[in-house]
Amino acid sequence: MQILLMGPPGAGKGTQAVKLVEKFSIPQISTGDMFRAAVKEGTELGKKAKACMEAGTLVPDEVTVGIVRERLAKEDCKNGFILDGFPRTVEQAEELQKILEELGMSLTKVLNIHVPAEHLIERAVGRRICKTCGATYHVKFNPPKSDKVCDNCGGQLYQRADDNEETMKKRLSVYEESTRPLIDYYKKVGVYAEIDGRQPIENVTEELVNVLYSVKN
Repeated sequence: MQILLMGPPGAGKGTQAVKLVEKFSIPQISTGDMFRAAVKEGTELGKKAKACMEAGTLVPDEVTVGIVRERLAKEDCKNGFILDGFPRTVEQAEELQKILEELGMSLTKVLNIHVPAEHLIERAVGRRICKTCGATYHVKFNPPKSDKVCDNCGGQLYQRADDNEETMKKRLSVYEESTRPLIDYYKKVGVYAEIDGRQPIENVTEELVNVLYSVKN
């Protein structure tokens, strides 16, 4: 299973990635993980990425693509992987296609967890996190038993600074602008599938797995 997982901020992509990793025993590969691993290994591309990150500049496409190539060639990707955070542009998608062809692979499916903007904003604004254990709650969908107190450890609950309507609208606007061309690209390729992320977590997982098994069979 060579999977590309997409979804806007707050759609539950991270949660579903963990479940797919457990289901198919394949690694989840995010851009951040790849950069950190390349830097730690001290590869030439890793050194270039480190210099960019330390300077606070964007890592150039050629470096990112090279690091992706190195990562997908590793032994643990032989039976599949879940890509998260790459590609972000049509140009990167075309480079990914070249990499996969070089490695004798192809994308099984591009899975997009879709949630309308208004739902994502409501999720973010109502989110509360425990300062002590990190447990997550929601004032409407998953409220704690006692206001502002964690059910697990009794720690204080707080709202992250970026969990507000204005910030979420900006993040979603950027996401929509950058990913819309990618969605159109993968629809043309014929590997795109969209899942309704407003469903309960278990239902979303079930739909994702069913889509993947339908391809496999």
